[in-house]
Amino acid sequence: MKAAAMKAADLPALRDALLDTMRAMGEAHLNVGTAGNASVRLDEPRPDEGGHGRAPRMLITPSGLPVPRCTADDMVIVDANGSSLGALAPSSEWLLHRDLYAAFPAAGAILHAHAPFATALACQRLDIPPFHYMIARFGGPTIRCARYATFGTQALSDAAVAALHERNACLLANHGMVVFGRDLSHALALAIEFETLCEQYWRTLQLGNPVLLSAAEMAEVIERFRWYGKPRGAGTDSDH
Repeated sequence: MKAAAMKAADLPALRDALLDTMRAMGEAHLNVGTAGNASVRLDEPRPDEGGHGRAPRMLITPSGLPVPRCTADDMVIVDANGSSLGALAPSSEWLLHRDLYAAFPAAGAILHAHAPFATALACQRLDIPPFHYMIARFGGPTIRCARYATFGTQALSDAAVAALHERNACLLANHGMVVFGRDLSHALALAIEFETLCEQYWRTLQLGNPVLLSAAEMAEVIERFRWYGKPRGAGTDSDH
């Protein structure tokens, strides 16, 4: 699945939606202060001459500006080469967002957060094992923790791309979480769900090592998630 292309008339609405998403991230306790960032893809995914993903333009939150002080006009357009259009500098993690859009055609929006439970696990550099079947919601039997790299660097982008292979969420070691979805509302819902799973895993670790689902059990769940949340006719007749 690929993200939908943006129409020129959509830009004002996307600015509003991106600002609303950042506010919602704060209300959901995913971020505090100037931590975290979000973006939305502006170009339809397409391959470059070598058949690889081509970096798109994106609309991203500004750098270092507390959300209560942000307006929709503060959202920054960033081109594939990193040049930006706007009065403010783009988020310091713009490179991470750009490289994820290039690597994952299904990514229509990306959220990065320093959510408390996700960050606690990331600081332990823990992959999240199949302690709960909802891990499959994020593409596989585990959720990986990307290796540590300094924020805003190519090394961090490369680590995140590797950790997100066949996934739509990962932890960033000693840093936080990153999630992508088909659009901003989808990415926000996934980020909240991911943080909930991180909390559940953190809490069960207080009781000891959890009983994990088997590879066969997770494979069955992953198969079911191929149609979970999809319209009728997208692979099943189920209403769920």
